[in-house]
Amino acid sequence: MSKVAVIMGSTSDMPVMQKAIDILEGFDIEVEVDIVSAHRTPEKLFDYGKNAHTRGIKVIIAGAGGAAHLPGMIASLSPLPVIGVPVKSSNSIDGWDSVLSILQMPGGVPVATVALDGAMNAGILAAQIIGASDSCILDKILLYKEGLKTKVIKGAEDIRKS
Repeated sequence: MSKVAVIMGSTSDMPVMQKAIDILEGFDIEVEVDIVSAHRTPEKLFDYGKNAHTRGIKVIIAGAGGAAHLPGMIASLSPLPVIGVPVKSSNSIDGWDSVLSILQMPGGVPVATVALDGAMNAGILAAQIIGASDSCILDKILLYKEGLKTKVIKGAEDIRKS
């Protein structure tokens, strides 16, 4: 079974990152969750980034607020795809510091970046990456997308009826 790692810089990021965990669990994807601070636990970050693939991790979702170095540093160390989630935190500049820290990566160190507090989309993107080589997950993604379409169509019908 493919696993996705959901890591964050501190416990204060958990309310945002829980959305990625929930969506992944909804697709029956095993999730490994951990706190890996780029600034407070650099040794753990190095170990995590270099060894996640040896534990069956296929994609890493990394969320961080403020300076938000976690996604980029993990991407610099890991051969796995990394999805960065900028988190609007108490020490951020309205979230822009987090967005730019994750988005503006140098050539050769890609980090797929979702919207500010966009952990749900990070979970969906991770599932889609896994679904590219796992037909069972791909089928679940197709059903999920069909459900989105149905919800919009029903909403449009409800509005027209009012």
